[in-house]
Amino acid sequence: MTAKPLENVPSDDELDTLGNEELVKLGTALDGVELVYREPRWPVPGTRAEKRAERSIAIWFALGGLFALAFLGVFLWWPWQYQGMGQKNYGLYIAYNPLLGITFGLSVLSIGVGAVLYTKKFIPEEIAVQQRHDAGGSPKIDKKTTAALFTNALESSTLPRRKMILASAGFGVGVLGLGAAIGFLGGLIKNPWAGRAAAPLWHTGWSTRWDSLTNTYGAPKNETVFLRNDIGDPYKVQLVKPEDMDAGGMMTVFPWRVSDGFGETEDSRERLLNGLKAIRNPVMLIRLRPEDSARAIKRKGQEDFNYGDYWAYTKVCSHFGCPTSLYEQQTNRILCPCHQSQFNALEYGKPVFGPAARALAQLPISTNEQGYMIANGDFIEQVGPAFWEATH
Repeated sequence: MTAKPLENVPSDDELDTLGNEELVKLGTALDGVELVYREPRWPVPGTRAEKRAERSIAIWFALGGLFALAFLGVFLWWPWQYQGMGQKNYGLYIAYNPLLGITFGLSVLSIGVGAVLYTKKFIPEEIAVQQRHDAGGSPKIDKKTTAALFTNALESSTLPRRKMILASAGFGVGVLGLGAAIGFLGGLIKNPWAGRAAAPLWHTGWSTRWDSLTNTYGAPKNETVFLRNDIGDPYKVQLVKPEDMDAGGMMTVFPWRVSDGFGETEDSRERLLNGLKAIRNPVMLIRLRPEDSARAIKRKGQEDFNYGDYWAYTKVCSHFGCPTSLYEQQTNRILCPCHQSQFNALEYGKPVFGPAARALAQLPISTNEQGYMIANGDFIEQVGPAFWEATH
């Protein structure tokens, strides 16, 4: 049904003389709206029941603010650094992400409950029926009456005189917004390239200058970096020899140096754990089948990075940093399970499918006099997502 045009529409000059209540009635009539029922929630203001309702809503908004403060506290001061099972702060570490989610979620929930309760307790009850009318431009009369309708809705909600609710809602929403802003900006404040040539994104645990106790790039050391296999116990060191692998096999290896020790001291145990958990350390050691190795294409400047049939690529995908944990022997492809990028192990880890745009970084390897496999230096290119290059 289309709304009928309103008769006796006031002129522009008459509009300026009308009060807010008159404009509201005129606006509803112009929109074809009939207020079948409209009653305030509290016909008599200032009753005890009304004050109890106001306090309950203020409590919910205040809780939203307190939970938002708790979120800020967890985000800024909770011990978030990685701790392995059995380490001193392992329980605090694994609680970090759940606490962020719980405190942020409870803050949003509390503010939402407060908003819903306010609607139920203080917004006037009304039943309105509106007739459909043709669309078109808005003349001055529509603009004036619409503004009056909004003003009336604010006044009839009694919000302007609810100082307690306004204060608690401002506190809750304000702190929640601050927490969200700090959470967003927190990851942008630290410059990963501040150390210039010594910036950690340039280096990994495979560097002879890497200090596995502090996870920092330090002074040059004349120390061999061995390939270590993780056998499930971080304090048991198993070095890798070429004969440990069959043709077509794959093994994940990590850096180890003599100064890391065998877990006999607290510092040694810390070094061994850091060698396994550092995100840029895992390397996929692949032994190609002889017939495949003969077809391998080497990258310019990395012609001597392989050791015979043995090739070592980082396990950190160049697309988004996921672990490229899968090796398909028949096709010689390395697969990333996160976004299905595929890399050709026969062509210096070149991407051949999926969103990855850069080859996997290749680690130069060989063996020492005792026959153990060693690294001939660190990666000569960045390990991980390609967007780090743009950041640099």
